[in-house]
Amino acid sequence: MSVGWVWIDTLVRGGHTLRSVRLRNEAGVVAEEQVGVPARERDLVLGTVFPAFGNAHSHVFHRLLRGRTHADGGTFWSWRDKMYAIAGALSPEGLERIATASFTEMVSSGWGAVGEFHYVHHHADGEPYPDHDMELALARAASAAGIRLTLLDTCYLTGSIGEELAPEQRRFGDVDVGRWLERWTALRERLAAEHPNVVLGAAIHSVRAVPATAITEIVLGLPADVPLHIHLSEQVAENEQSLAAYGRTPTEVLAASGALSSRLSVVHATHLSEDDILLLGEAGVHAVFCPTTEADLGDGIGPAKELVEAGARLAVGSDQNAVVDPLLELRGLEAGERLRSQTRGRFSPQELLRIGTTAGYSSLGLQAPAVVGGLLDLVEVDAASVRTAGALPAQLVLAGTGSDVLRTIVAGRVVYERTSDAARLAHAAAELAGFAGDPAPRPEGTS
Repeated sequence: MSVGWVWIDTLVRGGHTLRSVRLRNEAGVVAEEQVGVPARERDLVLGTVFPAFGNAHSHVFHRLLRGRTHADGGTFWSWRDKMYAIAGALSPEGLERIATASFTEMVSSGWGAVGEFHYVHHHADGEPYPDHDMELALARAASAAGIRLTLLDTCYLTGSIGEELAPEQRRFGDVDVGRWLERWTALRERLAAEHPNVVLGAAIHSVRAVPATAITEIVLGLPADVPLHIHLSEQVAENEQSLAAYGRTPTEVLAASGALSSRLSVVHATHLSEDDILLLGEAGVHAVFCPTTEADLGDGIGPAKELVEAGARLAVGSDQNAVVDPLLELRGLEAGERLRSQTRGRFSPQELLRIGTTAGYSSLGLQAPAVVGGLLDLVEVDAASVRTAGALPAQLVLAGTGSDVLRTIVAGRVVYERTSDAARLAHAAAELAGFAGDPAPRPEGTS
């Protein structure tokens, strides 16, 4: 359902709490704002509202591992082996079903946009699909769920620095950077024709998976306005490999390759030196933290406050989608900072909301939500639930969860409504349960 005017009782935005706000929708953009006015008959009437949240880092198919990797301990690297197993079983049809279910869960939790860090490009043996089958599956899934999609098509060339792709990684690779750029360009034309609402971004998987010379080619070969993402220093082992191969940290490799700029988003940024932090801050990058994943995989706690003080912009993401909840990601970001510093209030509720909304959208190459000239993307939350009752509106970000979302509005259209979408959510859960019922998900069409 698309709306003309939205009337909001309490709008929490940009460090202010505004009352009785009307927003006019024009092609999914906030064309006009009125404050202190009554609702009118045809307005969509909302209670307490945030700008929609921007999920700056997702691997949607990782959702299949939820609740299935916790019994055996291990490390990120042993978890990765299980992830490779499910990646190897994906078909375009299966990926579309998984993505539709996961994107539906995202909008029900308040995410209005997602950056899908996508590297499962080809058949399991590395042979290309003839028609961008995997990428178009993600575009269709986002449309069905109603979420904005920035498709971060990922370059992935080596198994580790100086090593060929392992058999389980072949479907991720494009032989060389020139082939990847050709495929990326063709994909951009295809999406523009068939899915114009999808933003095509790009990603360098990591310094481990893309040689330094290829990183330079990517930076020079992509249009300057394309958002570019990379996994950065998620593991100590990545730093050790980079130092051994290049004599530089991964951040220093990016600097030498010309990749550090305000369009770059570095994901995780967990194990950084003081010089790394300064380089990233001076470039004005987005640093995308994924607290629930980083905790689940035992990655560590990154220097969020130091990055902000150096000039970087923080955003958050759901990453492996073991948890799909923007408020829990923001709370985890603040909790990590408190544990590191033994100090409360490292980020104010207003700062956290900005990280989760405006900065998330910016990382994905999108205009800010819920401001005049920006996107009409909103989240209505229940301010009187068992979790939120008594909380000040401006502090609900530290009291509520995704379960308190009543409505999500994207481009002026209601894409989730708690009172009417129970059947759709149940169907989404059943889709995921069906894939996860076996030790590894079945490829589409098998029994």
